[in-house]
Amino acid sequence: MTVRDLVEMAMKRADGAQATMNRVESANVSFENDRLKTIKSAQSSSISLRVVVDGKLGSSLTTDLEDRQGVVDRALEAAEFGSPVHFRFPGPREVPAVKVFDEAVTSVTREEMVRLGEEMISMVKEYNPDILLGAGVSRSVSRHELANSAGTVLSEEATAFSLGVHGQLVRGTDILWAGHGFGWKKREIDEKDVAARAIDLFRKAERTADVRSVDMPVIFTPEGVSVLLLALRLGFNGKNVVLGASPLGGREGEQIANESFSLTDDPLLDYGGGSAAYDGEGVPHRVTPLVEKGKVKNFLYDLDAAGRAGRESTGNGIGCGSTNLVVAEGDVPFEQMVRETKEGLLVHNVIGLGQGNPLSGEFSVNVNLGYKIENGEVVGRVKNTMLAGNTYEALNNIAAIGDKAEWAGGRLLTPPVKIAKLSVISR
Repeated sequence: MTVRDLVEMAMKRADGAQATMNRVESANVSFENDRLKTIKSAQSSSISLRVVVDGKLGSSLTTDLEDRQGVVDRALEAAEFGSPVHFRFPGPREVPAVKVFDEAVTSVTREEMVRLGEEMISMVKEYNPDILLGAGVSRSVSRHELANSAGTVLSEEATAFSLGVHGQLVRGTDILWAGHGFGWKKREIDEKDVAARAIDLFRKAERTADVRSVDMPVIFTPEGVSVLLLALRLGFNGKNVVLGASPLGGREGEQIANESFSLTDDPLLDYGGGSAAYDGEGVPHRVTPLVEKGKVKNFLYDLDAAGRAGRESTGNGIGCGSTNLVVAEGDVPFEQMVRETKEGLLVHNVIGLGQGNPLSGEFSVNVNLGYKIENGEVVGRVKNTMLAGNTYEALNNIAAIGDKAEWAGGRLLTPPVKIAKLSVISR
């Protein structure tokens, strides 16, 4: 059975249809408490169908590839109670070239994955044998196929590879969690660099430092920049704009951040975690500037939100979510940021992001891993510390942006960012 066959079956009773098929083969190796815990391999397949009947949308999904008639019947039944449709399935269009498949990933054996995990653990243990460690290595190969009633037929094969090491260090009543990992669509990840970054986080935390409850400069590492971007992910989501929930709706061209700040959604970065040639609705991917020199430029739309807003889909379906977010590099080295900070906080990651009212930009989070900066030096890890503020106020109060962007989490490419003043609360 092909996705075109499924579309033809659905079109006997539907006014429009789109079918997708996904096949994934994966392998995962995990370590826990310094020892190998699991070695797993898996294969999965699924087909999904969206249909339009009398102006209403219905959908269904199954992992049983033989259940062709069932998935069609369920989609048609769902359309009876579906939401009104504000779009048409896109016709054939040229898709961009982007590298998402690395042959080297397919040849990674489980034995090599075990070796990589053991090597990362060994490096961190050599630094400090008291750290209780876990590690993970995974790879996958997937194939996606899509067809619709407008004549679009697409397919794409992609790989994914990731590895990481994390640990727990207990010293009396003090418990420290730290680690580092990275994943994207390419085999090229240096396990020694991953372990070295984890060690650096532990090394900075060898001492603890007290911090005052006061407004002070805060430097976010690339991983920490996520604190500032949650509100923007929600604010630039076209669905939120259409529903009137986004504070950015109708503000194209307005200044919302310091002019040093620019943000782009870029699904065409080779091997990026969110990269692909087209989205889940068969719309070709494209680069979408969201903020240019501090001003609102565009929003992210899928077919439905674009139809409601009278816009074109930006290739961010289904759901108007971002792909790879890219923060433009600045001109200040990270070391200089730290050196020029008399008293401040270096934030690597937090706990509780998303609580409160993230749409408005308000955040109040516990610092999971952060460090005190004193007289231009990182002097130790902070404990029992909270960070509070508003994303939009913070972005208007940028003191510096780093000159070197790094991948953080596989879908965020950003340099470190220094905010001139945020509220730090020590308990």
